[in-house]
Amino acid sequence: MKKVSFIALVFLLAAMFPAMAQQQIMPPLISVNGIGEVKLEPNEVVISLGVETREKTLDQARKQTDKQAAAIIAYLRKQGVDAKDIQTSFVNLQPIYSGNEFGKAQPEFYMAQKTMTIVIRKINRFDELLSGLYDNGVNRIDNIYFRVSDIEKHRAEARKKAVADAKQKANALTAELGAKVGKVYSINEHTSNGSPRIGYAKMSMDMEMAQSGGPSIAGGEVTVTSNVNVSFVIEQ
Repeated sequence: MKKVSFIALVFLLAAMFPAMAQQQIMPPLISVNGIGEVKLEPNEVVISLGVETREKTLDQARKQTDKQAAAIIAYLRKQGVDAKDIQTSFVNLQPIYSGNEFGKAQPEFYMAQKTMTIVIRKINRFDELLSGLYDNGVNRIDNIYFRVSDIEKHRAEARKKAVADAKQKANALTAELGAKVGKVYSINEHTSNGSPRIGYAKMSMDMEMAQSGGPSIAGGEVTVTSNVNVSFVIEQ
């Protein structure tokens, strides 16, 4: 029995020592947060727009919507908008019943909707193109937002600024304690970019803007932000 107990103890110790050996003693560390920002003027506009028609039959509604959508695409292509910048993003066909008569045999009319997402790569043409889109059948603007085309390059710039900010903070803090910043122990990063947005909630407002000579937009400013958390080894 004692021999068995001794063997069990040996195995237990053998299992414990590797685990103990793997445990690392943490060096003295300083952890700081660095922030880097790049402010940019957007150079592209993305528009979500659509066509909505209401007809007595489903086939009429579908055909009318398809006709208007085709006219919109043809207009955009004629204006030099690349095919890859025009995308159908939503299609809907449904009967519409009046009042509480949902269960009646025939609907009052049929509604057809088709939504497209358009990228305008020259902001100064926005007013001109939107006015032409209204003339070619667009009767709904769902959303507009601005963006920067080469965003990855600016994310890298923001990241570089964030790392420099973290290092400067670490040097300043350790200097106050008579120590020095050593090697990087760990680093984590989160990068995000914000885009100013304009949403057109009501069709009446869109039509008023179009009738007054076209909407006037301001792209504002896009801010790309990088946040890094860096831990440095402290050297005495």
